[in-house]
Amino acid sequence: MKSHAYFTVVIMIALLSMEKDLSSQGRTGFNDLTTEESKVIISKSTEYPFTGLYEKFNAQGTYLCKQCGNALYHSDAKFDAGCGWPSFDEEIEGAVKHLQDADGRRTEIVCSFCGGHLGHVFTGEGFTPKNTRHCVNSVSLDFVPAVLPAGRYGTALFAGGCFWGVEYFLQKEPGVMAVVSGYTGGHVKNPSYREVCTGNTGHAETVKVTYDMQKTSYEKLLKLFLEIHDPTQVGRQGPDIGDQYRSEIFYKNDEQKKTADKLLGILKDKGLKVATKVTRASEFYPAEEYHQDYYFRNGKVPYCHGYTQRF
Repeated sequence: MKSHAYFTVVIMIALLSMEKDLSSQGRTGFNDLTTEESKVIISKSTEYPFTGLYEKFNAQGTYLCKQCGNALYHSDAKFDAGCGWPSFDEEIEGAVKHLQDADGRRTEIVCSFCGGHLGHVFTGEGFTPKNTRHCVNSVSLDFVPAVLPAGRYGTALFAGGCFWGVEYFLQKEPGVMAVVSGYTGGHVKNPSYREVCTGNTGHAETVKVTYDMQKTSYEKLLKLFLEIHDPTQVGRQGPDIGDQYRSEIFYKNDEQKKTADKLLGILKDKGLKVATKVTRASEFYPAEEYHQDYYFRNGKVPYCHGYTQRF
């Protein structure tokens, strides 16, 4: 009896281990979530009304799943229902699953790719001619200022001096869908350019790159980033001096970290005194409108960035 019980326990432990491994494999490539994001996306909690980033947000573009990058909604489907959460009357085809909620009364909506909780869907309220309201938590969403087709997209965060120059080179790369200049890595919420320039907020001038994972890869984009700025400079890039101009890779998941460590290791093996930091991504804040698409709008070229083959 003891022998039988022993083997039963061993088998149960093995099965649980396999289940955990399979679960981990299923999450490969998903973005890391903060505690607050996990409460909503994984544990199906709800953010407080009228507090979310996208509740009164009206820019044109595409809303993605925060966890996996799946394109969920286009901005032309968004409307103000006055309920305190972002509302949409139509999802991108195939992007959202409708499930019976645990309470047996409502219909839950989740990302069709990763199963992340989005919110609930209601019908018959008459807000729009489509008579449908997807009530979505802002924390479940990311936003890209471009109209993207259905599909899954990746996000990369790179800091390498003035964001104008980094943006310029990455925007031209095939497979890149959008590049937004902004600030991350600091301790002040929603900082202004003037605040960041003081060097007291801890932020770095950063670009957020959204890319089609079927047309390019994080590794390819990271190689380009490390070839369009000098990763050996500390607290500066060319004539721009200050901690906000530091070289830093902000990774969204373990796969990105492994790729960053690998490529920086290659450069170090080649004799470069690499100063580039590798840091877990924190909140990204888009910069003021006049910083976006700077060189393309002004017809100029970067003054402190240029291409140097390193790989």
